[in-house]
Amino acid sequence: MTETILEPDLPIIDPHHHLWDLRPLVGAFPEPRHDFLEAIVGAAYYTFDELQADTQSGHNVVGTVFMECGAFYDASRGDELKTVGEVEFVNGVAAQGASGLYGNYRPCAAIVGHADLTMGSGAGMVLDALSAASPRFVGIRHAAAWDADPEVLGPPFHHPAGLYLDNKFREGFAELASRGLTFDAWLLEPQLGDLIDLAKTFPDQPIVLDHCGTPLGIASYRGKLEENFDRWRTSIRAVAECENVTVKLGGLAMAFCQLPDRGPAAGLGSEELAAMWKPYIETCIEAFGPSRAMFESNYPVDRWGASYPVLWNAFKRLANGASDGEKRDVFAGTAARVYGIEHLL
Repeated sequence: MTETILEPDLPIIDPHHHLWDLRPLVGAFPEPRHDFLEAIVGAAYYTFDELQADTQSGHNVVGTVFMECGAFYDASRGDELKTVGEVEFVNGVAAQGASGLYGNYRPCAAIVGHADLTMGSGAGMVLDALSAASPRFVGIRHAAAWDADPEVLGPPFHHPAGLYLDNKFREGFAELASRGLTFDAWLLEPQLGDLIDLAKTFPDQPIVLDHCGTPLGIASYRGKLEENFDRWRTSIRAVAECENVTVKLGGLAMAFCQLPDRGPAAGLGSEELAAMWKPYIETCIEAFGPSRAMFESNYPVDRWGASYPVLWNAFKRLANGASDGEKRDVFAGTAARVYGIEHLL
């Protein structure tokens, strides 16, 4: 699907993308799971060149935020500190972009890494090592996505049930505040109550809710998006009452959501995608306000539903009635403030 780029001069900070080489992982799974895994991740291989091609495909992407994804861990460091390798790798990608050889935009201007917060206070050691690995390191994500139906997520993405309620996890979570670090939360729509509890317990800790809270339309949830919409909306409004939480507007093109219900790169135009996502995006913006909301690509995962230029065209259609100031927030300003990269604007 090729479209004319809408509002090509509007500055964008893409606050959520990955870099990885999952080809060894794909090969480790039995053949019947290959298609499932590649559908979920969008592309088994996605590094600087692929990111460059997408971000420079017409929209005015001035910078990006890398989101942890278990890539390029350093096996020599052992289990506790191996995640430092991911931040070191991404810092190299950021330095490559910062050279200016590839244009004025700054890929991976902020880096969100991973530390296992179930280490409790011992997680502080890992956080310090991550900070030492890159001046661009700003926080972590410790995903908690879980569902009783194992077909919803598949083995690579399943986390322990009730992770954000766990006392040892919360002991580690408390280590973020003294270091001024952000926390990205990924969990599924039926779990949003866990995040509400976490946010209320730590009201001064900045938290970013990924992917509109991930409404589900896959496996045992297939065909139930409309049925579960009111429950999702009620939860989103409750999350938004926690002033320390910001929401990412995106992730709806993931295979988990089935919005659309076919992919990869379903070939739908931005008008059709915008209409499909409108109830979710509008609910989030109404609940959080533009200053606590940011559009995200979630690439390459959201390649399931749309190419990069079509994805951002859909977002621009959804923001069509917003003021200039509101657009600045949801496309760049909120991300810049949350992740400390306001120098890009």
